[in-house]
Amino acid sequence: MSDKEVGRRAPGNAIRGPQSALTDFLAENQSNNISAAQIRNDYERRRRDAEQQAQTEAAENGEEPSKEAEQEEEVAEDSVETAAQKKKRKRQEEKAIAKIKQSKDFKRRKAIKEGEPDGDEEDIAWDMYAKSKPLPGQLENCEICEKRFTVTPYSKAGPDGGLLCPKCSKEMESEKKKEEKAKKPVVRRDKRRQLESNRLEGDVRHGSKTLQELCVNMVAANINDVDEFGDLPQNLMERLSQILSRRRIIDSRTMDLFLKAGADTVTTHDCAKLETEDYIKIFAIAPTVEKLVLKFAGQMKDEVIDYILERDITLRFLQLEAANLISDNKWREFFEKAGLHLDALKLSWLDNSLFDETVSLMVLGCPNLQRLKLKECFHIGDLSVDSISHLTKLEHLSLRLKHSISTTALSNLITSLGPNLRTLSLEKFYNADDTTLALIHSSCKKLSKLRFTHNDYCTDAGYVHLFTNWPNPPLSFVDLNSNRDLDYSNPDGPDAPVGLASDGFKALMAHSGSHLEYLNISSCRHITLEACTEVFDGVKQYPSLREIDLSFVKKVDTLVVAGIFKSCPQIVKVTAFGCFQISDVIVPAGVALIGVPHAQDSIIQEGDGTSKF
Repeated sequence: MSDKEVGRRAPGNAIRGPQSALTDFLAENQSNNISAAQIRNDYERRRRDAEQQAQTEAAENGEEPSKEAEQEEEVAEDSVETAAQKKKRKRQEEKAIAKIKQSKDFKRRKAIKEGEPDGDEEDIAWDMYAKSKPLPGQLENCEICEKRFTVTPYSKAGPDGGLLCPKCSKEMESEKKKEEKAKKPVVRRDKRRQLESNRLEGDVRHGSKTLQELCVNMVAANINDVDEFGDLPQNLMERLSQILSRRRIIDSRTMDLFLKAGADTVTTHDCAKLETEDYIKIFAIAPTVEKLVLKFAGQMKDEVIDYILERDITLRFLQLEAANLISDNKWREFFEKAGLHLDALKLSWLDNSLFDETVSLMVLGCPNLQRLKLKECFHIGDLSVDSISHLTKLEHLSLRLKHSISTTALSNLITSLGPNLRTLSLEKFYNADDTTLALIHSSCKKLSKLRFTHNDYCTDAGYVHLFTNWPNPPLSFVDLNSNRDLDYSNPDGPDAPVGLASDGFKALMAHSGSHLEYLNISSCRHITLEACTEVFDGVKQYPSLREIDLSFVKKVDTLVVAGIFKSCPQIVKVTAFGCFQISDVIVPAGVALIGVPHAQDSIIQEGDGTSKF
């Protein structure tokens, strides 16, 4: 290019092209001497002042710079926009404009401004974009504290739509977490455990509890705020005692709630937290008590028996469990002086008293006993069993002893007491054989309850003889669990079945099925599938049966359980631990099926209980 051409073009400054908003602004304000360098310097100064102020406040508050503040500093340091960043910003703007055009607010504004000068689609979109939240790198005032800060991608929105500085954002986030924690419903971790516990007890409920049950549970839950029970009926007092005993919260104060002058019954199922003085207080407040039930009475000592004898308290029903601090001599004195009034005596888990001689004195001192239960008393043997056979008025007998009892002593007992007995419970009499069953068949003709467990001598033929043509009325309660052959190397047992097997089970149901309410044949492993399906075929009916335990009768399968549901219209509880052939069974509403290994989250399912056979 020649010098002549350069000189011709330079004076005219003939270069023309698009001008930016900043160029126009500077051209219009040349008189104020504002330049791009000055604007840049002012921005850097304001940014430094804001950062210095934030650091000063953090130092005064003893806080270290937050991670968000460090990120803001990094953003500010890199705030000079490069060409790549400019392209990225343009793309983000285009995306934001496109998103705005799809919004309902944009369409509403476009309809309002239709026909107006500023009603152009692009103008509306850019106007909405300009009024949107500031972009990262821009300065903004905090909505709450109104302090100026640099906007970052991590800046949070305030309650009214504005942005918050890092400090206010942190405080708002902390308050939000506290509110969410307070609003979060408290889920009781023991809820499922309580449901399973209720199911094990056969309590399967569909729908709400009764008002009475709600009130009892409310009282039990707030027992520390209760001053007295008032005139509650005995059945509710008993229920409260059960609930509080299960929770292990019966102590000296709680025990006072169950005591009142004139009471004739005191029942406590967990006395582990009571002291000797608390037992004496029972008779001091309620000297008219006639029925006393105290379990886990570990601190009941001779002094309590002395107090009973000195005050001439008339006990007719006495049940004590684990009262091991009462000496054997004191028991003898009690039977001698107070035994005449006793109608019922239940003693269990006595490991240092109640020897054979004491039991003989008990028989002499308590001639009017009608109910006797002795369980896990360590020193009772054949002599005690022979003595008990002289209690001619006895109607209810329950024995589970530590020592082995001879067949002769047991036979004399059944022969002497059998004709008058209404309930008979013999547990862990390992030496009993078919002769014992034959004596029950010939002597006992008034039984409504029979428990005979843990025996491997009696044969299936003996059980068949017991229940065949037995002149005794149908039983309502039968417990024959764990009567089986103990040679597990032969799973099917000997050729002549030992224990309760198929034929004995059929004879039992033929004799008592019409009135049977409770049946326990758990661990009678020689009962076959054919016997079970024949008894519970869905055609034969057992109208009174409410609870059955088939645990570890391994032949039981889904068909048998379905047959139980159809043959037993009143059934409420079926226990089937170890029955691995049961699966996909439909359980009627209101029935508890317990122990099924293939059950899912809920063992209880709603259904009509029908099944194809």
